[in-house]
Amino acid sequence: MSNYHTPVMLQQCIEALNIKKDGTYIDVTFGGGGHSREILKHLGKNGRLLAFDQDADAQQNMIDDERFEFIDQNFRYLKNFSRLHGAIPVDGILADLGVSSYQFDQPDRGFSIRFDAELDMRMNQSAELTAKDVVNNYTEAELHRIFGIYGEIQNAKSLANTIATARLNKPVATVADLKNVIAARIPKGKENKYLAQVFQALRIEVNQELEALKDFLNQTAEVLGENGRLVVMSYHSLEDRLVKNFIAKGKFSGEVEKDFFGNDQKPFEAISRGAIIAPDEEIQNNNRARSAKLRVAVKKVV
Repeated sequence: MSNYHTPVMLQQCIEALNIKKDGTYIDVTFGGGGHSREILKHLGKNGRLLAFDQDADAQQNMIDDERFEFIDQNFRYLKNFSRLHGAIPVDGILADLGVSSYQFDQPDRGFSIRFDAELDMRMNQSAELTAKDVVNNYTEAELHRIFGIYGEIQNAKSLANTIATARLNKPVATVADLKNVIAARIPKGKENKYLAQVFQALRIEVNQELEALKDFLNQTAEVLGENGRLVVMSYHSLEDRLVKNFIAKGKFSGEVEKDFFGNDQKPFEAISRGAIIAPDEEIQNNNRARSAKLRVAVKKVV
C-alpha cells in the first residue's frame, strides 16, 4: 500500500472531517487506502466507512475490517450506491481528486510522459474510450477544444492541427509517437510542463473527470446529514474552481441564488478561509503536494 500512493495532507484531511467515533464516512477516492486507514483509526466499533474506486487495481489495497465496505464504482454514482448500502445520511465525505502516484508509475497505463506505452489513460480499465481513440478519432476542432480548455495550452489550435496532419500518415498510437509528432510545438525550456498539460487534457477527456466531479458535488448535499463535512482536495485549477464555486454558491457558475427574504440558497458553508495548502516540509518529501488545494465545507442546518 505504501508504494501505491502517499496521501497528501493526511492529517489536515482527517481533522477537516471532524470524525465522530460512531459516524458514517465515505472516501470516494480509495486508491492506496491511506486516507481510509486513517479514518478507521478514528472510528469506534460502531463507526462505518464506505470507499469508492473505479480502478480495479485499487482492490489490491482492500482493508480487512468489518466497518469497511468497498464499492467498485466511479464517485459520480455516489448517491445511488450510498443508498444501496443503506448509508444515507453520512457524517463526512472525502475526495482526493486526480491520478494516484501508482497510476502514474505504471508504464502500461499511459498516464506518464516518462514511459513509452500505448496511449491509454483510462482510470476504469473496462471503459471503452482511450487516449489513443481521442488523438486519432476526434476532429481537429474537438482536439483544439480539449487542449485549450482542459490543458489550458496557448497554442492549442496549432497543436491540434499538427496531430490531425500527422495521423493522416499513420496512427499516433504510443506516448513516444505523440511526443515525436508534437515536438515542434513544444516551447523550448518548458518541455515537461507543456507535455504535462497535453497529457492532463487527454486524461480529463478520456475519464470525463470534470463532468464526474460536477455529478459528485451535486449529490453531496443529499448524502450528507446536517453539519456533515465535505472535504475535497484538488490538483489543478479546473477542479479547484469547480469545488470553490460549488461551496461558495451551490453551483458552478453565476451568482448564488437567494430566497424571497434575500437569504443565500446554497447547501454548504466554507469552513476554511480559502484553500488549505501543504506545508513546505511535506512538499519537500512529496512533490505531489505542491499543487494540492484542500477545501472544507459543512452542510448547513436547514
